[in-house]
Amino acid sequence: MSQINELETQTLAAIEGAQDEAALEQVRVASLGKKGTITALLATLGKMSPEERKSAGAAINALKDKVNEALLARRTIVKGAALEARLKSESVDVTLPVREAPIETGRIHPISQVMDELTAIFADMGFSIAEGPDIESDDYNFTKLNFPLGHPAREMHDTFFFNPGADGERKLLRTHTSPVQVRTMLNAKPPIRVICPGRTYRCDSDQTHTPMFHQVEGLVIDKSAHMGHLKWILEEFCKAFFEVPSVKMRFRPSFFPFTEPSMEVDIQCRRSGGEIRFGEGEDWLEILGCGMVHPNVLRNCGVDPDEYQGFAWGMGIDRIAMLKYGMPDLRAFFEADMRWLSHYGFRPLDLPTLAGGLSS
Repeated sequence: MSQINELETQTLAAIEGAQDEAALEQVRVASLGKKGTITALLATLGKMSPEERKSAGAAINALKDKVNEALLARRTIVKGAALEARLKSESVDVTLPVREAPIETGRIHPISQVMDELTAIFADMGFSIAEGPDIESDDYNFTKLNFPLGHPAREMHDTFFFNPGADGERKLLRTHTSPVQVRTMLNAKPPIRVICPGRTYRCDSDQTHTPMFHQVEGLVIDKSAHMGHLKWILEEFCKAFFEVPSVKMRFRPSFFPFTEPSMEVDIQCRRSGGEIRFGEGEDWLEILGCGMVHPNVLRNCGVDPDEYQGFAWGMGIDRIAMLKYGMPDLRAFFEADMRWLSHYGFRPLDLPTLAGGLSS
């Protein structure tokens, strides 16, 4: 009996000292496994006399029950401690600020915002949007727009040409969105009132020029369209876009192959402290070119210049975005710098409307 008491003391002490389920399992196997100490004691009962077997069997079975109960109780404690340690290591500190949702951190690129502003302004005047491919033919990009052969704009230093095709024709990246005007006149009958926003390409790169940039052009073809209509449209556009109550505009004679007469337009402004304010001051800033559509262009596009006339204008979207929102370098528009976009970008739900304010 002394052996049983000693084994009980050792086994219960081992169970109490087990710090995890693996150690507890080792104690169980060492005592109750096939080769365990308690199992070995049970194997000795067959060699005992009936009287010894009766008393020893009861004591060994009592020991076995005590060990099982101790194992169960210790396992509950060990499991609880393990769970508590896991909860502490995997817990989330709910006192930390919640990460902002994408709709709060995401930003609309200024070019996309300004395109939406242009659309809102001209749609209110009754214009629709016309689009065309970035890759154009020489005919649509130059010839139908009254560019003579040998014109500097056709040269490689200004235009991105592709290699000649099987028919010998060289496609090119459009240098302006005017080919969209050509396609519109070829596919629609007057009256026509469209704006043509999109990407354009020229071999140029510096602080205010990039090889790929954005442009918007406008076209009106009608029997009674005249220069007064053009001036009114441009004036109303500038007031709405720059969000000023009035503007003074200056129209200077110029030359473009596709318009006659042609003009460049300056808007009155004040330069002070690195800022440009429109609608005030004594300075002038050029913002666009315009003119009456050349009769040759109308003929090339299947419109009778004796019956219809029209006007067109064009401006750089990137340039007017820089002027309105104070961006000093055009190249930053295309660098994909998240810090720049976070500063100059617009919240996704800040949709420009004339009633609510374009840039509110």
